[in-house]
Amino acid sequence: MRSASLIFKLSFFILNFTFLISAAQFYNLPTDYSYGLLTERNLSEQDSSIHTSVKPYIPFFSDKYKFIADTFRIFKYITDDPFLDKVFFDDLIHVRSKEKKFNLKVDPLLNFEFGRDSQDTLKRNLYTNTRGFIASGAIGKDFYFETMLAENQSVFPNYIETNARETGIVPGQGRWKTFKSRGFDYAFSSGFFSYQVCKNLNIQAGHGKQKIGNGYRSLFLSDNSFNYPYVRITQNWLKGRIQYTNIYASLMNLQSASEKIIPNTERLFQKKAASFQHLSINFTKWLNLGFFQGMIWHVADKNNVQHFDWEYFNPVIFTNLASYGLNNRNNILIGADLNIKITKRLSLYGQLMADDLSNSRKIGNGVGYQAGIKYFDAFKIKNLFLQAEYNDVSESSYTSPVTDTANQSYSHYNQNIAFTPGYGKELVGIVDYKYHRFTFNGRYNYQYHTYQNYALYNTQYLNLKLGYTVNPAYNTNISIGLLYRTQDYFGFNASNNKTAYLYLTLKTSLFNTYYDF
Repeated sequence: MRSASLIFKLSFFILNFTFLISAAQFYNLPTDYSYGLLTERNLSEQDSSIHTSVKPYIPFFSDKYKFIADTFRIFKYITDDPFLDKVFFDDLIHVRSKEKKFNLKVDPLLNFEFGRDSQDTLKRNLYTNTRGFIASGAIGKDFYFETMLAENQSVFPNYIETNARETGIVPGQGRWKTFKSRGFDYAFSSGFFSYQVCKNLNIQAGHGKQKIGNGYRSLFLSDNSFNYPYVRITQNWLKGRIQYTNIYASLMNLQSASEKIIPNTERLFQKKAASFQHLSINFTKWLNLGFFQGMIWHVADKNNVQHFDWEYFNPVIFTNLASYGLNNRNNILIGADLNIKITKRLSLYGQLMADDLSNSRKIGNGVGYQAGIKYFDAFKIKNLFLQAEYNDVSESSYTSPVTDTANQSYSHYNQNIAFTPGYGKELVGIVDYKYHRFTFNGRYNYQYHTYQNYALYNTQYLNLKLGYTVNPAYNTNISIGLLYRTQDYFGFNASNNKTAYLYLTLKTSLFNTYYDF
């Protein structure tokens, strides 16, 4: 059975676990971290049953929760000039039917970035030139669709260029081809449809990525890798106190799918199916506990056809763990996450992950944990956000525990689909402040890596950015920033490297890109 065919069969399998109640509204919210903080702040103020672990959010709306969509309208530019409204507030194209049964929005997707790295010995002009569009629409109250396409050319700072050449991909944005002498030409697209079957059930199918966790990083499933085909089934029960999410995806290794490649044809890459389950429970208004299981099924055969046992389609969390264990060639990862609301402004969160507990390697078990704190409207300053997060992931995590099936790693397009650095210890600090349309964002990362339990190198990353929101409808902003990065090796004959990148950008910020590695 080919992985593409399973995308449309799974919906009917899961429907057996549901019952029909009256329809409700829904909305998919952008994943850009800074953009989403206002929504998170508003959610923290409410005694709502909306679960925040799985992103993009699909709120199961009632009238009480419409404030979430309204979050993006707080910057309203009041003017009587339709042209100024279009530039500073409204979508580029917005079509509504009088009966409100059809709604279509089309907006540009831009990233015009230019800068210089003072540490670049070649004194190159560094830039990114992105042109594209994002379109979304709703038909009635129950059907929503979205599509996005972008074409890019970039000349990156040295450390990003080195990573892209080693992996064959631009981090999180797919394969590339050479542009001029040292540049990269690449494109990416995404799209999905979302159908609200009933009040308690939402089904999505498309091409994109998901994130599970309340932190900046995720040890379970992150949005740092490239897009992939997926089906996502989200259920809410007991008046929203329980949310259960099933995600089925088709991932890819950038290895040839067959031993022989037909002349004058482009090679096909090796496919591997994946499934993820997350059970989120709001025990009280201040305590949320979640449970996670992820599974990377064995890769396709030499004809690039995948063969499934029925367990792959099994939607019940932890039952595949009971069948296969953590050390099977079908790579299984389990975990739990916690979110504690201390006050309406202050919350603690964390994750615990286990991948391989056999202790059969010199580098030990595959385990990891996360601990963090979020502070909204910090020190009673409106729209000031502070966050501190610590991640510790062992070196043997996310790889297949069976040595002869390395292709079963927890990855897609040569990138980890969970913890962005792959493994190691990391400290993250974030400051974000918004004043009307002006924004300031600062992020500091310290990462410490080992190799077979020997200290290898540390990386420090600092990104400071001051910006102005031109149009909040699709979060277009202009900003100036400084990215400073150092990487220091311990006891190895390897040169240390530095980056001091000063940049100016006009960007539509709707999704995350992770260059902090």
